[in-house]
Amino acid sequence: MCCTARHTEAVAAVVSACTVAGVPVVPQGGNTGLCGGATPIGGEVLISLRRLNRIRAVDVDNNAITVEAGCTLQAVQEAATSVDRWFPLSLAAEGSATIGGNLSTNAGGVQVLRYGNARDLTLGLEVVLADGRIWNGLRALRKDNTGYDLKHLFIGAEGTLGLITAATLKLFPQPQEMATAWVAVASPLAAVQLLGDLRAVVGDNVTAFELVDRTSLELVLQHIKNARAPLQAQHDWYVLIELSGAQDSLHNRLEQVLQGSFDSGRVSDAVLAKSEAQSQALWALRENISEAQKIEGISIKHDIALPVSHIAAFIQRAGEALKAVSPDVRIVCFGHVGDGNLHYNLSKVDAQSNEDFIAQTPEINRIVYHLVCELGGSISAEHGLGQLKRNEVLQYKSPTEMDIMRSVKAALDPQGLMNPGKLL
Repeated sequence: MCCTARHTEAVAAVVSACTVAGVPVVPQGGNTGLCGGATPIGGEVLISLRRLNRIRAVDVDNNAITVEAGCTLQAVQEAATSVDRWFPLSLAAEGSATIGGNLSTNAGGVQVLRYGNARDLTLGLEVVLADGRIWNGLRALRKDNTGYDLKHLFIGAEGTLGLITAATLKLFPQPQEMATAWVAVASPLAAVQLLGDLRAVVGDNVTAFELVDRTSLELVLQHIKNARAPLQAQHDWYVLIELSGAQDSLHNRLEQVLQGSFDSGRVSDAVLAKSEAQSQALWALRENISEAQKIEGISIKHDIALPVSHIAAFIQRAGEALKAVSPDVRIVCFGHVGDGNLHYNLSKVDAQSNEDFIAQTPEINRIVYHLVCELGGSISAEHGLGQLKRNEVLQYKSPTEMDIMRSVKAALDPQGLMNPGKLL
């Protein structure tokens, strides 16, 4: 059964009725999740929040906006732009992904390096609790030291503790200058070192720093219409850099750092965008990697987080371990290297061989996740656990940590009716 609500009170009424009847509920927004967090398992009432999509208030002086959970990320970005402000959360599915889902999975995207995850961009929440009560925590305060900061319980909880129906979010001044470059680097280690060089010169003006391997770019060029290679020669590794801020010399500073990296051998080629159209074309290469992979076929996907200092070691060691098991494995490695988040996806070129390879998913996951854990990382950086990783996580979180999570779940959802079978 599916219910589409227009108002928070309607959501509360449905949840209250389901609680009385002992019927579980599943919240759903744009349905763009990748771990099955918004997919019913069977027998639940599906509550769609897509029509809960009003911009409730914009406070320009306080740099805050209050929106309902069904607003798409793009709609929030546009509302901010209309008052000469910027909402920096940005990801490929922003035209269909909703704020409720972004918050429920603590979405990251390409601007985390400077602005943080969805959690860091949230001032307050409105939530329908498991018993149908509405908690109005839509406070637009930067400081509020009056006990537990309850909003953080619901951000990243994937709807298992309550249904987020609205949020007050941070806005920022519009950047006055942006500089974008596509750069061929010698290795992942060179990419990390280049990031350090950039931050030493421009500080927090580094707003995005994306790593792309050769295979990722080749898939985009093969499958995405109008995609063009930004450099004449092919290289094994690239980074897409974006600087933004109020400074009027970001292009010059970016050129200076890249020139120094040429001299040191970290960088072998680069192109700087000369216009907004060129910048968008470079970003399209990065943002269409997932779509190109989808067209190419199924793969074993990993959304992992590592300390930035361990990214190069992971890529080298994981590649060696995987090729020892499957010499012709195709590795697609890309992601937000500036904050340590890699998308590490594996497949075979031949369709029949790939079918057999996909059957090895548990073994392949062990190789990847054990190494991630050894290097102090996480098996989920920005996609959540959903159904796909709810059992996987038991091997990588301590029993004490899992007990704390279960205790929180039992306190807020004693009947276990909120999005059951997800996360826990």
